[in-house]
Amino acid sequence: MKNLTAWAIIGATLTFLIGPFIIIIFAGASAGEALAFPPDGLSLRWYLKVFTIESFRQSFVLSMGLAVFGTLAALLLGVPAAYALNRYDLPGAETIRTIVASPIIVPGIIVGLALLRYLVIPLNFTVTMALFLAHTALVLPYAVRVVSSSLNNLRSDMEEAAVLLGCSRVQAFTKVVLPNIRGGVLAAFILGFVTSFNQVPVSLFLSGPGVRTLPIDMLAYMEITYDPSVAALSALLAFMSLAIVFVAERLLGFSRYV
Repeated sequence: MKNLTAWAIIGATLTFLIGPFIIIIFAGASAGEALAFPPDGLSLRWYLKVFTIESFRQSFVLSMGLAVFGTLAALLLGVPAAYALNRYDLPGAETIRTIVASPIIVPGIIVGLALLRYLVIPLNFTVTMALFLAHTALVLPYAVRVVSSSLNNLRSDMEEAAVLLGCSRVQAFTKVVLPNIRGGVLAAFILGFVTSFNQVPVSLFLSGPGVRTLPIDMLAYMEITYDPSVAALSALLAFMSLAIVFVAERLLGFSRYV
């Protein structure tokens, strides 16, 4: 009886998690003209149509650029920050950690509105620059947290030994610390990339005419067209995210750093 109850709970949990994914896969494979589930027959034409929509292609390139370069910028800031917070007894370290984590604690709508009102408009940033800065700020907490986790597992006396053997602090960091935390850095990059690519609330405030990320473009597309192509694109993006996480887990043991 206990085993039956356990399996029932597991089945319900998997249905809750995987059910929406199954629905969008089949909704995107509908042979009908409107988005519906169950689908009116099965066809791959909406999956193929996704690649012919110009706005989707343009917004995909923008989202990819923001995800890659925004995450790289966050790592350039986050790795030294994580190292300093982990290795040095800084005054107000807990306050600094709280401030760094604020973009993921505060609701995205508030973050987007604050960036628009107090940064983008006063400084007259372009839409692309505003999105880049916003995505960098949103990914930064993940970079600091994941890299900090890797540094916690690295013995500090290894670095001290390198210094005693003649390395400078910079050389000890690049030759000893960085190679030993590269798995955490790569895990932070993948987590940041997926987070940035799928970001909606902040991008909704900062997108402008002709410059929209893919999730925002999908929302705009559904306002005027209700065909299954959005479901097909959603399924493709879900597969892409799953593939990235799967490769990361196989190559890096992703779950160890998250």
